Amino acid sequence: MFGYGSLINSPSREATAGKPVAAIPVRVSAAFGYVRSWSDRARSGFTALGLRRPFDGEAPMTINGVIYPVAGNDMSAFDAREKGYVRIEVPRALIEAVSWQQLPAAGTVWVYVPKADGNAPGEGLPVPDANHPLVQSYIDVVIEGGLEYGPEFAREIIATTRDWSSYWLNDRTLARRPWVFDKQFATVDALLAASAPCFAKRAFSEDYAAANIASAKRKGAGKPGPSRACEDAAVPASSQSH
Repeated sequence: MFGYGSLINSPSREATAGKPVAAIPVRVSAAFGYVRSWSDRARSGFTALGLRRPFDGEAPMTINGVIYPVAGNDMSAFDAREKGYVRIEVPRALIEAVSWQQLPAAGTVWVYVPKADGNAPGEGLPVPDANHPLVQSYIDVVIEGGLEYGPEFAREIIATTRDWSSYWLNDRTLARRPWVFDKQFATVDALLAASAPCFAKRAFSEDYAAANIASAKRKGAGKPGPSRACEDAAVPASSQSH
């Protein structure tokens, strides 16, 4: 299996498998024809990472992540976790190892791609909005997974992810004192500040709620809301319907 989001993170991956699952850091070629993006709406009300087809005028990108072994009942467990995604095969010729660990000699490599109703996998997917924001707790899982393979690997995840949004909720436990529960928060924030569009618009829960209530009131009164320039830059208006 190729994991490119939360499945990069060993504790997250192993929570699904119920046992230790070793992984190999890899990079999938742009020739695979997809872009990693914020494009899957989780059932609990946030936007998770997915793979989508490029918009008009946009090129596919390389996607770094990990591959790990899955067999038997483990596959059913991962399929259940990734409900709303479909498994598609990644051609082995498009996968390169990025460490001393070599690729396995045999086996099919699968990846989960979001599928919207009535569309092919990776097409017609949603973008983040006020009710389905980016959430920092999920981003932490992804980036801390990347840090297992070094800061440059984690930075590459950020740099090769599209559709970052100003709808970004800082939902960390004790978000104003994150060091209490997460010793890597400063490293994660430094990487995001350097490479992630919209990081400056990340908001604490109370500020996020207040801003969106105010925006809804302005819309109800026929007044323009605040600029979402960061979001607009990440997802061109001409491309959002694709």
